[in-house]
Amino acid sequence: MTTVPTPKTTAHAPEEPQSFRGLRVGVVGLGVEGLDIVRFLHQEGAAKIIVSDRRDAGALRERLDVLRDIPLSLSNNDPDLATRIDVLFVSQGIPDSLPLVQAARETRVPITAMMRHFLRRCPVPAIGITGSAGKTTTTTLVGEMFRAAGRKVFVGGNIGNGLLSGLASIDVETDVVLEVSHTQLVRTDRSPHLAAVLNVTPNHLDQFSWGAYVDLKRNLVRYQSPADIVVLPTDNDVAHRFASDTSARVVQFGRAGFDGPGATIDRTRVVWQSETGSVDICGIEEIQIPGDHNLLNVLAAVAIGAASDLDAPSMANAIRAFPGVDHRLQTVAEIDGVLYIDDSIATAPERVVASLRSLNQPVVLLLGGREKTLPLDMLATEAKERCRAIVCFGEAGSVFAKGLQDAWAADSSAPSINIVDDLASAMTLATSLAERGDAVLLAPAGTSFDAYANFEARGDHFAALAANTEPAAPTAQKGA
Repeated sequence: MTTVPTPKTTAHAPEEPQSFRGLRVGVVGLGVEGLDIVRFLHQEGAAKIIVSDRRDAGALRERLDVLRDIPLSLSNNDPDLATRIDVLFVSQGIPDSLPLVQAARETRVPITAMMRHFLRRCPVPAIGITGSAGKTTTTTLVGEMFRAAGRKVFVGGNIGNGLLSGLASIDVETDVVLEVSHTQLVRTDRSPHLAAVLNVTPNHLDQFSWGAYVDLKRNLVRYQSPADIVVLPTDNDVAHRFASDTSARVVQFGRAGFDGPGATIDRTRVVWQSETGSVDICGIEEIQIPGDHNLLNVLAAVAIGAASDLDAPSMANAIRAFPGVDHRLQTVAEIDGVLYIDDSIATAPERVVASLRSLNQPVVLLLGGREKTLPLDMLATEAKERCRAIVCFGEAGSVFAKGLQDAWAADSSAPSINIVDDLASAMTLATSLAERGDAVLLAPAGTSFDAYANFEARGDHFAALAANTEPAAPTAQKGA
């Protein structure tokens, strides 16, 4: 495991500029954030934009084609670049130990990042939503609540929509809703007006120590004032304790009753409770997205919406109309009585457990990808009770198979475990193992980066394979 320390913002650190007009700017990483940063810098009138990436021009050709109208130059993570720039933009996920980042710090070049600069420049108070799971679903639903209320809303951040190039579209009438990942909190020095932490559970332990990971999540609330609002869960102790790290007014959400304002359950109803009484929002049965974890996401969205002065009918209408987000327990096909369900976003064992608990039928579970050194105990317990069979694939296929086998200790009642090379082979085998009334569930417990650019690409491949799936005889398989 690599432990990535949280960079410390100090009073001595050089201030980033308010504008980049006429400046020479380095951009580390040409991913989704890097593309957005480059567009923004061009709009700002930067004199020179130098992109630093470990990949060469050939590997970056697709991305460079998108930016073909913007003059820029490439550098291959050369630390000497720090002597030729006025400021350095660092994309999320870039470690503080990168030689170029270290060189910029040593030469006192201001270092900034997309989320950091957006929160500095955003002309209205922002809503920021983070958590180990549920961020995209909750952020998307909150955005739909604002739209249902007839309010102009900008939704961006880790959800895939660029922030900086969107600044020009935000005015004083705009509500801003941000999905914020832990890596976007590495270089922040301020908090949103309304900060919501959905949960904090073990994740990304292949990159961060547990303490460092929790501390990054805490950054979302760390810089709040008494005029701000923090939304915290009653069902997750780690996140709930963040109340002691902020002076903001606390709003809660969860199943259990609690004192103070918040969103909760009253028998079969979602309700908002305030100092003046309870307001009925909707029935639990009206929520389209399945699973107890999604009920918590709805409660979080109601807490955020009500704390933002949204009316109950608008929130209820958005909840009733919300079908969920792609790659999150999304049924992509039904063939011969077997459902094919894409939960490619489930990149940690705990998320797979939530997926399994959301389904009532026997499951053929697809596990694989690149593992994150997370414990498998809960997954082993749940999979033993709910799975007909398990098919492990990809780089970590054998790791997952061994972990489950060790947990089950050769229990003859446990599901069969199979190992194949890739997702296509996993789908062929899963189809042959599934029976009418079953679900084939892609909930991999690992990241996609062994074979795909992102979890969306993996989910799209699963859906394409499902669309062409026909019953087949079992393929040759490796013993687990």
